[in-house]
Amino acid sequence: MSPRKQAVLDAIDAANAKDPNLEDGQPAALLYGQRMSAELDRLFPDASDALTIAARGQHVERWKLARTEFPEGRAGYLAWRKAQGVHHAEIVMGLMELSEYGAEDTEAAGRMLRKQGLKRDDEVQALEDVICFVFLKWYFAPFAAKHSAEKIQSIVEKTARKMSAEGRSRVLEEFDLPANLAAAFQA
Repeated sequence: MSPRKQAVLDAIDAANAKDPNLEDGQPAALLYGQRMSAELDRLFPDASDALTIAARGQHVERWKLARTEFPEGRAGYLAWRKAQGVHHAEIVMGLMELSEYGAEDTEAAGRMLRKQGLKRDDEVQALEDVICFVFLKWYFAPFAAKHSAEKIQSIVEKTARKMSAEGRSRVLEEFDLPANLAAAFQA
């Protein structure tokens, strides 16, 4: 790994180590970033520096922009998510600039984190597929335990719609989902 890529990843980890929210005894954002990197390495072992950095920075300093600062309901949730994407992109792009990445790589990482080009840009789509795998692998079961069957079905369908055909196919190969949930990935 190049020293400049390692420097950016280390800076993201240092920022995420300050997350006051803990999961498995670790700062939640730090653990999430490590999970994103592990899934990216597994699913896309030849990922570019920009994609590698975007994956690690997907939730950088996520706790600083609280969901409660936005209105209730779907519109408020979507506004919060969009603001998070902008926030993550700004931080990651700044760290990349400090490590002397050029404008092309820096802008690419920003686009990925803002989800600009989903379904049209291969790297934006790759990041989204990794996000979905991380959700399914580590966060779906705790989420499902707290929600109704209808809400779970809806979230699984939304997750599947965001993924590439290859990503959906891999989900069916790698996860043992009930038939009603697996159907969302068969489209």
